[in-house]
Amino acid sequence: MNKFIQVLVLILFISNTTDAQTKEVDDNGYTVKVGQKAPDFMIKEAGGKSYKLSDLKGKVVMLQFTASWCSVCRQEMPFIEKEIWNEKKTEGLVVIGVDRDEPLEKVLKFQKDIGVSYPLALDPGADIFGLFAVKEAGVTRNVIIDRSGKIIFLTRLFEREEFNKMKEVIFTELAKM
Repeated sequence: MNKFIQVLVLILFISNTTDAQTKEVDDNGYTVKVGQKAPDFMIKEAGGKSYKLSDLKGKVVMLQFTASWCSVCRQEMPFIEKEIWNEKKTEGLVVIGVDRDEPLEKVLKFQKDIGVSYPLALDPGADIFGLFAVKEAGVTRNVIIDRSGKIIFLTRLFEREEFNKMKEVIFTELAKM
């Protein structure tokens, strides 16, 4: 009888722990969905500036998950710089490259090598990444967040058609007032 109670308590504990930690994962490894409020977190830019995502309420935010070792990221970033950031940075758009688990020196060199002027932020342990996708999933993904903090678009990898759709969503959102 005593062993039965121990097993029952263990089963209930595991069940409750698993339910609290389980997130629904889509085919691209995202644990968040369009329409959902974006998780809040502290941003520490490679340049030293720190703030919370929620501090950006009222702006359209593009989180670009990246890493220096990611060839697809390196391919996409100049397009983000030229076609999104340079076009709309004065219209209420914030673009932040969230660099997955790399030291400051490497992130600064990566930013210089790629030639992007939008800020890159540090993500030690990929903890920020883990708020949006399973940590085992790959980078080269973008999360677009509206002025109220709601996710309005998600991308994975770099495909021109999806990139153009993302631009359309960003530009349409920026045009709303």
